[in-house]
Amino acid sequence: MAIVYQWSGKTPRGTIESGEITAATKEEVIAILGKRKIIPTVITEKPKKARIFGLGGRVKDKDIVVFTRQFATMIDAGLPLVQALEILSTQVENKAFGRIIAQVKTDVESGLTYADALKKHPRVFSELYVNMVAAGEAGGILDTILNRLAAYIEKAMKLKKKVKGAMVYPAVVTTVAILVIVIIMLFVVPTFSKMFAQLGGTLPLPTRIIINTSSFIAGIGGLMSFVSIVAAAAFIIQFRRAEKGKEITDTILLRLPIFGALLNKVAVAKFTRTLGTLVSSGVPLLDGLEITAKTSGNKVVEHAVMGVRKGVMGGKTLADPVKKAGVFPPMVTHMIAVGESTGALDAMLSKIADFYDDEVDASVSNLTAMMEPMLMIFLGTTVGFIVISMYLPIFKLITLIK
Repeated sequence: MAIVYQWSGKTPRGTIESGEITAATKEEVIAILGKRKIIPTVITEKPKKARIFGLGGRVKDKDIVVFTRQFATMIDAGLPLVQALEILSTQVENKAFGRIIAQVKTDVESGLTYADALKKHPRVFSELYVNMVAAGEAGGILDTILNRLAAYIEKAMKLKKKVKGAMVYPAVVTTVAILVIVIIMLFVVPTFSKMFAQLGGTLPLPTRIIINTSSFIAGIGGLMSFVSIVAAAAFIIQFRRAEKGKEITDTILLRLPIFGALLNKVAVAKFTRTLGTLVSSGVPLLDGLEITAKTSGNKVVEHAVMGVRKGVMGGKTLADPVKKAGVFPPMVTHMIAVGESTGALDAMLSKIADFYDDEVDASVSNLTAMMEPMLMIFLGTTVGFIVISMYLPIFKLITLIK
């Protein structure tokens, strides 16, 4: 079984690099890195997304937002950290999440920092979350950082919802359209076909096409088509589990005519929002870039951000390697350059993120408005062709009778 491993190691030049490799064992990861002449220092299994199944269901982003807001309010009101955790562990609706908070409280009582206690639960609290909490503890502004975290997660949820809405709507309408056509071909057309067979004679070409297509779908052809679709979906899922496969598919997605532009705007919004939140919270820029890369959700963007990180490590400003990455629009580069020169990089990144959030909103609205008539035209044309093809012989028969 393939496992995604996170690694970091030294290159022949002495620089530190990190990334992810899908392999069966750690030994296989070491062998792959050896071919690249990289000496690994850390190899760990990548934690899965925040899904804890059990009595209380899974831990959702909404659960974490509510917890973070309430915890920030309690800390700001002067409650001791342990007492706040104890209260929240008993009042959260998600029982599985409540048990995790109770464990965090126990670890804090035993002497761990709050950030270190959270780090023991990577499936719930992301690396970004832990690093921001650590920065808040070090700077004595934990309540401020927690409010920023809650705002960040809420905006990330909205962005994800927009993208899902853009993808789900056309998929649902297309599926319904295909189901309507299949039902007509399987149950309506055969009835007409039997009637025409009893009448005899030569049927019009459109009618013959529809009847032959119906026979194909009802027979082995339909089964073969279904199996092919399932096999293709399974292959794509398996292919994306490999690092190279995910990189190839992500590159293709970003180059799609309509959805590619939308996904690119989403990537820019997520990059600037994440990095801006981390920098404003006191996380060092290099650490912020590494976390941003790992949480990008797109291999093309991840490699681009890691390239930006290398450039910054080499002494360059942030704007120069961002420009050379070739993933981010020129406006982003210019605004980052202005932010660096004025010493307000975090504020500028937040402004870019807000702008691209609005761009995503507009793109989703335009996409929905464009897809709706196209799908209706497709469904109307297809169904209309089937209906006319079935009635052509009847019209011909009426003419002969007259």
